[in-house]
Amino acid sequence: MSGGDGTRRVRAGRRTVEVHRPDKVLFPGGGDAKEYTKGDLVDYHRAVAPFMLPHLRGRPLMLERHPDGLDGPTFMQKNTPDHYPEWITRVEVAKEGGTVRHVVCDDTATLLYLADQASVTLHRWLSRADSVDHPDRLVFDLDPAEDDFEGVREAARLLGELLDELELPSALMTTGSRGLHVIVPLNGRHDFDEVRSFARDVADTLAEAHPDRLTTAARKKDRGQRLYLDVQRNAYAQTAVAPLTVRPRPGAPVATPITWDQLDDPELHARRWTVADAVEQARTNPWSGLLNRGRALGPARRRLNALRG
Repeated sequence: MSGGDGTRRVRAGRRTVEVHRPDKVLFPGGGDAKEYTKGDLVDYHRAVAPFMLPHLRGRPLMLERHPDGLDGPTFMQKNTPDHYPEWITRVEVAKEGGTVRHVVCDDTATLLYLADQASVTLHRWLSRADSVDHPDRLVFDLDPAEDDFEGVREAARLLGELLDELELPSALMTTGSRGLHVIVPLNGRHDFDEVRSFARDVADTLAEAHPDRLTTAARKKDRGQRLYLDVQRNAYAQTAVAPLTVRPRPGAPVATPITWDQLDDPELHARRWTVADAVEQARTNPWSGLLNRGRALGPARRRLNALRG
């Protein structure tokens, strides 16, 4: 439905969400990149909602907003403005010296409202609102020194093999930027300090075995041309890009779940899927059942200690 004022009204379950200025260009075209409007972003979110919402429900979000498109200023929004509709879930979490009231995206209507707010990228907590101190996801961010996807592919294989040795299930996702995320489902019994310490030891083990290719050095100047195994997201109040969220780059690439077999696809790269085709990939259910298999880290920690001698 369209209003005479240029507003579009989109039905989402029991609610109708108003989309203001749907023809506003958020992703300018140019070169090989296609142009996409706010209306396109809303349409993508409406189509991807059944696949995306399970990764968002119950989690505090940080919103990366581009109200004037990619060429305008970026706003990283943690606190929920008072004018947001009352039906949108909020959660108040502790921060140093106070609290922050984050949005939680529990339904399609909220997802569309956030798209209307030009929230291009949704960054999610690795824990849930009902247990904010205990993550149920562990994330390794494979971040290449340059746009070198072959190096990312090789690092993912090495990390996947190590996680297999530790008998931990793992899921793979393109970031929509330059790298890959490797995600391990946890049972939510460990606090952030335990999880980050374990992730750091896994990354260090891998970097020590391949010092010419991999590094855990947090400072860019110390990395050289090596791929950075980033575990910094595994901390309280840190976020990671949500599966199936759009990234603020030309062509509207999407952070997309893939299978480990797809890692061998020569066509694969970090920006392989966009708002035009990410829903088709999501429909294949690449993480089938994987994220329900949350593990305790105790047995894996013992195996890692044995490996490290």
